[in-house]
Amino acid sequence: MPDILATSAHSVPRPSRVRQFYALTKPRVVQLIVFCAVIGMLLAVPGLPDWRVALAATAGIWLVAAAAAAFNCLVEQRIDAKMARTAWRPTAKGQLTNTQTLAFSAVLCGAGSALLYFLVNPLTMWLTFATFVGYAVVYTVVLKPLTPQNIVIGGASGAMPPVLGWAAIRGEVGPEALILCLIIFLWTPPHFWALALYRVEDYRKSGLPMLPVTHGSEFTRLHVLLYTLVLFAGTLLPFISGMSGVLYLVAALLLGATFSAYAWKLWRDYSDTLARNTFRFSIVYLSLLFAALLVDHYLNPLL
Repeated sequence: MPDILATSAHSVPRPSRVRQFYALTKPRVVQLIVFCAVIGMLLAVPGLPDWRVALAATAGIWLVAAAAAAFNCLVEQRIDAKMARTAWRPTAKGQLTNTQTLAFSAVLCGAGSALLYFLVNPLTMWLTFATFVGYAVVYTVVLKPLTPQNIVIGGASGAMPPVLGWAAIRGEVGPEALILCLIIFLWTPPHFWALALYRVEDYRKSGLPMLPVTHGSEFTRLHVLLYTLVLFAGTLLPFISGMSGVLYLVAALLLGATFSAYAWKLWRDYSDTLARNTFRFSIVYLSLLFAALLVDHYLNPLL
């Protein structure tokens, strides 16, 4: 690996314009969003959904989610520039202008909305657009700089992907989709507060009223634990409602116990390393939980 300190800033290659625009879409975040939406599509019917509708819905949801991410980068470019975690973003570094970013976001949103409206159904398009407004405007512009409960309130838009997937295949929003939405809604606070705990100085410098900044570490850690326990209970709803079987229940119990153990340790014996590991596990937790729900969906009728 070359010595970074010995390398002139002028010799560092500038990312290509394509890579800069791609970075605006927050690929890893959008991948998780699309994954949850696809889970909603697959759970919406007993067998496999119409692959043409599912493909169009996946592409449309991805495009609109990427548009929301780009708009978020535009609005928060000054905040991003103050935080080590986000200072690399093209908007924070001034590599892309406001006009370029806004046009990029608008094109993605328009293309995704058109796909959903014409190739899926109008309900999915309007729900996805409402999610865009909820995240990019209500959460980013209004809630995030206003209240330390921004993650809790704004989590509603982030919890929508399974509902979007369900609506794409069924043309309606059923109670099963709302259960999935509730699970993500309850997962969001402990997920983001774990990140905020070890990035607290970044948030303090940015001026954002995140819970560890306004109420301190101990208060935040307690709320991470409480939300994790409520989440544990919420993940049992698919089994209680008859939406899933024993396979999912076992996975939910094991994953919930592990997440709760992380939260308990975080509350009792804090370290930045533990907070970072809790944050990382929360992503693995949600992915495995939904994957278990999907496996149960297809294997349970065979058992």
